Amino acid sequence: MSKNRKPAPARMTDAQKAEHIRKVVLDAGIALRARHPWLRHQNTIGVTILVASLLGMVGSGWLYVEGVIPWWVCVPVTAIFASFIHELEHDLIHHMYFRDRPWANNLMLLLGWLARASTVSPFVRRNLHLHHHKFSGTKSDLEERGITNGVRWGLRRLLMTGDNMLAVILRPVEMIGATRAYIKAQQPASKAEALRMGRVQARAYWPIGNLYYLAFHSWVVLHAVQWAAPLLGVDIDWPQWMPQLMAGLDIFGVVYALPCLLRTFCLHFISSNMHYYGDVEARNVMQQCQVLNPWWLWPMQLFCFNFGSTHAIHHFAVKEPFYIRQWNAGIAHQVMREMGVRFNDFGTFVRANRFHHHPAPAGAAMP
Repeated sequence: MSKNRKPAPARMTDAQKAEHIRKVVLDAGIALRARHPWLRHQNTIGVTILVASLLGMVGSGWLYVEGVIPWWVCVPVTAIFASFIHELEHDLIHHMYFRDRPWANNLMLLLGWLARASTVSPFVRRNLHLHHHKFSGTKSDLEERGITNGVRWGLRRLLMTGDNMLAVILRPVEMIGATRAYIKAQQPASKAEALRMGRVQARAYWPIGNLYYLAFHSWVVLHAVQWAAPLLGVDIDWPQWMPQLMAGLDIFGVVYALPCLLRTFCLHFISSNMHYYGDVEARNVMQQCQVLNPWWLWPMQLFCFNFGSTHAIHHFAVKEPFYIRQWNAGIAHQVMREMGVRFNDFGTFVRANRFHHHPAPAGAAMP
């Protein structure tokens, strides 16, 4: 195709469209770095974002504990700082920082996991996410299946969207099937290798995530029991140490658990609905996701760094850091529109995230 000739999308294959989008986005990144040379110091930028975000989370929690700010300020402020760390983790998984120093990359991943213990281990997620890029929207896309992509909307999906443990507990058979599909797609060399991969997935939250959910669910259940017992006329003889335990769990809930819940729900709601599932062509980037950025989603976008607007760009140009994607979003969106990438396809909410608009046959089951 001539450099001076404007592409004609109607005459292009999906692969050609995706490559054109990729080139435009990457060229925009090169031009941006030429105008702002400091952007070339990618490692320094990554470390700065991590340190500033960790300090922001700790500072917000400290101000709450000291009585300077109320809980309803601490929770969203902490969640916003945690959203920066999530985007940073995603870039680290793609080796965008310290590619030549794995120990530094791994240290940043560990610190990011400590800041957001409700997530799967980033060391397990790395393989899941790289697989997601190859097979996004297919049955073996365990990462997206894990956050409810492809599930019909209802109370069950609503509960699972913000709680990764409930996303497993409320559909064990489905998640076992998705895990098996993922392992099979990895083409293990032997049965022993397949079993090892299964054990890795079974321990995906160990130990930090499991400890987090033990504390979080205990906090929720204890408060539910304390609230319901008087209404039911039940007098519980709590042990003497219970008030101290509840006081500690209350602090944990405000400075850590509720920010995790808020950030997770917003991210998973947007991510699971901007990615398509079930009737897409493997490796066809044009069918993997849409741009989801209506004005009414801004409250959620605030807690996941505008994920719905910028994540689709990442599927076309994988190696651009999250802040570059946001900076050049206008350029990316223009070329994506020209090539036919969907914007704000709200029908995905009623199609259980299917790409095609035709309804499923009557009585057909959706995985």
